[in-house]
Amino acid sequence: MPASAVPPPRRAAALLTALALAAAAAGCGTVPRPSRGAPVTPPAAGARFDYQIGGGYPPAKGVRVVSRDRTDRPAPGVYSVCYVNAFQAQPDAAPWWRRHHPDLLLRDRHGAPVVDEDWHEVLLDVSTAARRTALAAVVGRWIDDCAERGFQAVEPDNLDSFERSRGLLTAAQNAAYARLLVTRAHAAGLAVAQKNTAELLPRHTAIGFDFAVAEECGEFDECGDYAAAYADRVLVVAYTAADFGRTCRRWGGRLSVVLRDRDVMPAGERGHVFRTC
Repeated sequence: MPASAVPPPRRAAALLTALALAAAAAGCGTVPRPSRGAPVTPPAAGARFDYQIGGGYPPAKGVRVVSRDRTDRPAPGVYSVCYVNAFQAQPDAAPWWRRHHPDLLLRDRHGAPVVDEDWHEVLLDVSTAARRTALAAVVGRWIDDCAERGFQAVEPDNLDSFERSRGLLTAAQNAAYARLLVTRAHAAGLAVAQKNTAELLPRHTAIGFDFAVAEECGEFDECGDYAAAYADRVLVVAYTAADFGRTCRRWGGRLSVVLRDRDVMPAGERGHVFRTC
């Protein structure tokens, strides 16, 4: 996440599952599955984009790239990105992690889980090579499932969890874990997005990221850094009209920019906002 006072939105996986079923009923279609081990293809630069991680709905006319939660189905007929919370535990998933993998949750010196207070999510412990490998096996199965569902790319979120780790994690450790996830995704035929975390742009080639999803990069004057690193293959999400206007004026002719409501509500629900440059 960028250094924003209000974090970008994510919604509980249980709600997303229900919304995914509704979305599936609303529109059926065949989405080509990536070939395992084949060269991956990132989204086209400047393609019209919609950020649907709060629940899928039929994309607007002209939309060519859609990001949806891993519990959802890919949008038919467009380039589909699979959102995965790869560095933290969703609140409703925390009991599963505590039951099955308690040793993979980051804990302070008193043994208490370290929590992202904005989202009430426990951080995953990527501090050692053994833990990174174990986590990559768990999250890797989710990534494989994204490929099996027909997504073309994956968006591992909370790459910047080291910033909320109370000094227990480092950028290098998060980068090493990200590299394992990239290797797994590429083996499944998926391109991989760098999600925010501009401070890791100097390592993007070593990690292996193929494109970027950058929330509020216009507000924080980071869009140019992402554009330079990824040859304009950057999916930009703004959450205020002012940020959206500034970003469109500066980057609308080069990057994929969308304005969404902070709760990323599906179309038809109160508060839903969707605009592109």
